[in-house]
Amino acid sequence: MNGQKDMLVTFGWVLSVSLIVSAVSVLFVSCHYSRIQFDLLDAICGSIAEREPEAKKVISAALKAYTEGKADSAAKDNMLTALGYQVSDFSGSTCGQNALFAAIGFMTGISLFTFTFAYRNKIEGIRIRNLSEYLEQVNMGKAVILSALGEDEFSRLEDEIYKTVTFLYQTKDSAVQAKNDFAENLSNIAHQIKTPLTAISLSVQMLKQNIDSRHLEQAEKQILRLNHLEEALLVLSRIDAGTLVLKKEKTDVFTLLVLAADSLQELLFGSGTSIDIPELGEMLITADLDWTMEAVMNLMKNCMEHNPGGVIHCSYAKNLLYTEIMIWDDGEGFEKQDIPHLFQRFYRGKNAQEGGIGIGLALSKEIIERQNGTIQAKNKPAGGALFEIRFYGAAKL
Repeated sequence: MNGQKDMLVTFGWVLSVSLIVSAVSVLFVSCHYSRIQFDLLDAICGSIAEREPEAKKVISAALKAYTEGKADSAAKDNMLTALGYQVSDFSGSTCGQNALFAAIGFMTGISLFTFTFAYRNKIEGIRIRNLSEYLEQVNMGKAVILSALGEDEFSRLEDEIYKTVTFLYQTKDSAVQAKNDFAENLSNIAHQIKTPLTAISLSVQMLKQNIDSRHLEQAEKQILRLNHLEEALLVLSRIDAGTLVLKKEKTDVFTLLVLAADSLQELLFGSGTSIDIPELGEMLITADLDWTMEAVMNLMKNCMEHNPGGVIHCSYAKNLLYTEIMIWDDGEGFEKQDIPHLFQRFYRGKNAQEGGIGIGLALSKEIIERQNGTIQAKNKPAGGALFEIRFYGAAKL
């Protein structure tokens, strides 16, 4: 519909201009040919008068009869003007008709031009009013999807307005989501801090009544938990703020797994858990060794906590798309309802160990995903929990 309106406006412009130009052209052409006729007749009459001087009176009488006696008495150099005639005497009616037709065409063109101009302004006014009403709806938070009204001069403006409004809505939604996440994280942090502080307070009260090493150990345990919570929260805050810099360097997967296992030797020995890391040849990934090792350690600790005294298995492989690292145990596996929430911050599953704060897996996910990787948790068909890590764009040997 809008395309038809544009064609109508364009046709109106072209037709009006064509009429005006045609009218003016007809007027000039008519006057020009009248002058040619006058000069031709003057030349003929002058030639006859030179050869037959007595024919001058006959010619004069004939011209008077043709022009109905409208001769001008002014003297001229040529034959017709000497006899008192002008161009208008021989083309009066024709020139008048041409002038009338030219005037009609000119006025018609002017009228059509004015109508087209007014019609175009009306269309533009409607388009501007629609866009203004849309922006008013945006300001009131009631805007709907801006439907395209056709291709015209306002289409690009319409597209830019829609993009801007969509971006503003997305920004608003992101800001609201960030605010909600902040409030939820703050609530979780307060809850996590409250638990060890309460335990420390009780231990101190018991120590005042009776000095017992068990109360001291409990206080030390909760203080250590607070230290771990503080470190994890600092790392997460750096990740959220975008200030955690991850180095991009070639890292061998076997070396990564061995270093992570070595860092957990004290915990592994205390729980009687072992780690099986086969050497499958050099496979390189592009990642920050220290922080990726931290992520892998959290996964190994999770397997250790849910299968103490067992074996933590590791494996890795590479294809054209990614390098895959798998870490699993032989325990009971994850609860089905816990799997979708395992990587959420402060989430503690049904079988979570006492003292856990629910940040380790979330931290591992953040570190891996910021290095063009993915992580997934699931249960093995034969039993046991499995973490599957994939680093895309595997480094070449």
